[in-house]
Amino acid sequence: MPPINLDPITLEDGYPPVDKWHPEYCGTMDMVIKANGEWVHEGQVIKRDKMVTLFSRILWREGEDYFLVTPSEKVQIEVEDAPFQVVRYEESVDEHGQPVWCFYTKTNDVLTLGVDADVALFEYDDALLPYVSVRHGMWASFHRNVFYQLVEQASVVNDGDTQLVQLISAGKAYTIGTFHEM
Repeated sequence: MPPINLDPITLEDGYPPVDKWHPEYCGTMDMVIKANGEWVHEGQVIKRDKMVTLFSRILWREGEDYFLVTPSEKVQIEVEDAPFQVVRYEESVDEHGQPVWCFYTKTNDVLTLGVDADVALFEYDDALLPYVSVRHGMWASFHRNVFYQLVEQASVVNDGDTQLVQLISAGKAYTIGTFHEM
């Protein structure tokens, strides 16, 4: 299969309108987004961050499947867990004095919790883990260090036999973990 054509797409264009593109399916590409956030093509980790960011901008999800799409091509790739990974965060205060959390992905997405992103708990490898919504039904996992730092700053709220680990952002409470009474 020939390499995917990225000529008309540049990082300066931001997010291309992949939701408006409906190209024919062209097959699969030997590309995997690993659970640790690495993008691997034909067995080799892609080391150029700008290339990974460019690919992330043309990523599309249909059901449980992921594709790289351009106006003329659609190739399926493998995603082990989530296609994006939060690698840092910032807490600030909005104009009303409420805390607002911004998450930054490895591929330069900025996700503002409670404004353009939400958190949900999903099961992965027999653990209930938090993921933040990105776009087009896709999610970002949290790098382990970021997750532990967030837990240290979160509030613990009792909910019956369960303790909820929560962040408050833009006036909304988001559960990033739970503890159960033994």
